[in-house]
Amino acid sequence: MATKVGRIPYMICEPFYFDTERRGLELVDTMPQRAVDDIEQGILDAALVPVVDIFGKEDVLQPVGGFCIASTDRAGSVFLYSKVPVEELSGARVGLIEESRTSVKLLQVLLKLKYQVEVGEFVGLRDEHDAFMVMGDRGLRQRRGARGFPHRYDLGEEWYQWTKLPFVYARWMARNDLDPTALAVLEDTLYVGLEDGVDTLYHIAEPRENLLMLPRDVVDYVQGIRYYLGMSEQKSMRVFREYIEQLDA
Repeated sequence: MATKVGRIPYMICEPFYFDTERRGLELVDTMPQRAVDDIEQGILDAALVPVVDIFGKEDVLQPVGGFCIASTDRAGSVFLYSKVPVEELSGARVGLIEESRTSVKLLQVLLKLKYQVEVGEFVGLRDEHDAFMVMGDRGLRQRRGARGFPHRYDLGEEWYQWTKLPFVYARWMARNDLDPTALAVLEDTLYVGLEDGVDTLYHIAEPRENLLMLPRDVVDYVQGIRYYLGMSEQKSMRVFREYIEQLDA
């Protein structure tokens, strides 16, 4: 039976899937907020999982090598747009997009612990709000700005300025009971696909009209992304987890 691998439909994730079908892996569409549940329910064997969904799941999940999505400093697609400076958001209504719990939790950490801001209420994007967060491909489409919200904050950049660390948004995880041979094939597939896929984005970049991006925009964006954990990324995950515990205390 083919290993079922979750496919996240964001440009940033494309390099991971470059070689999967050729290697006999079955791609199953999912979204970041569903990935961990899909693995636990047996719909998927492995997927790119938001880091906040990994914490506390060590008994059911195992890492697939060190493959991840991280930003070196600025994220380029994860933004907070606000009508007022972030320091003035106490009591405000902030609209959230629920596609990635990691980005939502990052925003909450930055607001409360970095800026000492107590938001009045987090709401959906369709509700009236004083500021809002976007991420993923939607964030790329709105990277230039949002009418009526003159203050823009790149959350990856905000984290880096605060901690001097990159930020890890998601990590490849698999079921703990996945066959070791299947896990090894997946690791090798991701490694080879990543080399070819990132190279393709760099050197054969095409306009992405749906994202309002020219080839140079694609290259500039990808240059700020890390796809494999190093020591700084591992430290960043530990620091982020500690901040979440402070937030929830």
